[in-house]
Amino acid sequence: MKTIAMCFSLLQFPRCRIHSLGNSLWESVYKLGRNSGGSSSYRVLCSKNFEPEGGHSRRWTRRSINTKTGGSNESSISNTSLRHEIVSEISSESNSYKVETTKVQRSRKVGIKNKIISESAKLNTYKLETTEVESDQYYADLAKLATIICFDIETTGFSRERDRIVEFACQDLRGGENSTFQTLVNPERDIPNEQIHGISSRMVNRYDVPRMKEFIPILLKYVRSRQLLGGVVVLVSHNARTFDVPFLKNEFSRCSYEIPEDWLFADTLPLARSVMKSKGPKVPTKISLQALREHYGIPLIGPAHRALSDVHSLALVLQRLTYDLKLPVSGLIQGSFK
Repeated sequence: MKTIAMCFSLLQFPRCRIHSLGNSLWESVYKLGRNSGGSSSYRVLCSKNFEPEGGHSRRWTRRSINTKTGGSNESSISNTSLRHEIVSEISSESNSYKVETTKVQRSRKVGIKNKIISESAKLNTYKLETTEVESDQYYADLAKLATIICFDIETTGFSRERDRIVEFACQDLRGGENSTFQTLVNPERDIPNEQIHGISSRMVNRYDVPRMKEFIPILLKYVRSRQLLGGVVVLVSHNARTFDVPFLKNEFSRCSYEIPEDWLFADTLPLARSVMKSKGPKVPTKISLQALREHYGIPLIGPAHRALSDVHSLALVLQRLTYDLKLPVSGLIQGSFK
C-alpha cells in the first residue's frame, strides 16, 4: 500500500504543477491579448527578462516525498529538487509558444504601425494642401489692405554700428496728395563722404533739420497717415536686407524706439537677380539701382545718389520688375520680411 500511495503521490504532484503551469500560460496569453493594442504595453511586455528564477518561465520542479516508517503517516517535503522531464518538455513548448505569440504580436504591431504611417502621410498631405490654399488666400486678402512705400536712405558710411543716416525719402505708390516725403537728418557728427551724395555737414547742422530721435516720431506719424485701417505697410528698398533696413533698425534702437509690428520690408535686389537671370546672357549682370534704371530706360529725376531721386527711380523699377516676374502684390508681401 505504501508503494501504491507513493506512486499515486508522484503521479498527482506533477499534475498539479502542470495545471499551475497551464494557468500561468493562459494568464500570459490573456494579458498579451489585452495589451496588444498599445505600443507602451508592447514595450513593457517585450522588456521582461525571462530569467530561470521567477517570471513567466521559471523552472518547474518536483520535490520527492518521503514517508516516515516510524508508525506515523506524517509526510515531509525533501529539500532536494529533481527536474521532471515531462515538465521540462512542457516548459520548452511554452517558451516556443511565447516566442511565436510574440512574433505574431510584433507582426500585428508592424502592420498597425504601417497603417498609421500611411494615414498620417495622407493627413499631412491634406494639411499641406490646405495650408497652401489658406496661405494664398491670406496674402491675397492682405494685399487689399497693403500700403506699398518705396524708401531710400543716405548715410555717413557703410558701417551699421558707427555710421548714421543723413537723409530719408519715401513714396507711397498709391500716389495722391503728400504721397512723397523727404528730409535731411542731423547725424550729430561730421559727414566724411560728402563727395558720394553731396550732403555736407553744413547742410545738416541747421535748426530746421531734425535729429534722428526727433525724426522717428515724424516718420511714424507720416506712415500712419498713409496706412489703410487694419492693413500692413510694406517698405520697399533696393538692397534693403543688408543695408537700408539694418541701418533703420539700429537707429530706431539707438533712440529707444521699436519698429511697428505691422511694418514689413521687401528687397528689390533678389527680384532684379531673378529677372536678369531669366533674360539670358545678353542682359548686363550689374543689378545696382542705377544699372536697372538705365536698363529699363527710366530717366533720372533730380541729382544722382540723393534719397528722393533714388526713390523715384525705385518706384518705377519696382513696377517693371514685378511686371517681368508676373508678381502680384500678394507675392511681394509673401516674400517680405520683418
